[in-house]
This record gives sequence, C-alpha cells and structure tokens, in this order.
Amino acid sequence: MTNYKNLEAWKKSMELVNEVYLVLKTYPKEETFALTSQTKRAAISIPSNIAEGFGRNYKKDTIQFFHIARGSIYELETLLNIANMTGIIAIESFKKISLLIEECGRITNGLISYFEKQFKITD
Repeated sequence: MTNYKNLEAWKKSMELVNEVYLVLKTYPKEETFALTSQTKRAAISIPSNIAEGFGRNYKKDTIQFFHIARGSIYELETLLNIANMTGIIAIESFKKISLLIEECGRITNGLISYFEKQFKITD
C-alpha cells in the first residue's frame, strides 16, 4: 500500500469528521469556543494522525501516530457523551455518530495490530 488514502481507517475517519461537522452545526453559539472547538479538533486529529503516521520513515513512529489517532477517537467519544448528557445533541444524532465512532475504533485497532505484528513491535 503506497497511499494513506487507501487505508480503511483513514476513509472511515474522514466520514466521521464529516458527520461531526454536520452535528456541530446544531450546537448552541455559546459552545463555539468550548465544546464545539474541542470536538472539531478531536475529530480532525483522527485522520490527520493516521495520514501522518503512514508517512513516517520509522515503523515505531508510524504506530505511535496510530495510537494518537485512537486516543483522539476516545476523546471525541467523550466529548459527544458530554454533549448528549447535557442535552446539546439529539439522541438520534448521538446514536448515529456513536456507531461510526465504534467502527473507527475497531478499524484503527486493527490497523495498529497489523502494523505491530508486521514489524514485530511490542509494548
């Protein structure tokens, strides 16, 4: 594989970014510099770190960036849980995006496992 754009983890996380941006349009204006901004950064971080990791020369660096992407998935999930808990996001939107987050997490975990086994890297 020669291009990060071929990675399923990158494609799915780009889909997730789009869904996050759509749901953030419904957030109240007073959240612009708080929950909205932080949620955007967490979502954008996922495909960005997958792409950056793929471009690294050292396999340990590659895997580290994939781990950062996974951490951003968890951060995004937490931020959306807060939005749901406080009534900022509709339950239907929350459920839809939660399924996409779970799928991104599974795919990213698979990507990490593949690279770790491929290059025999352990913690």
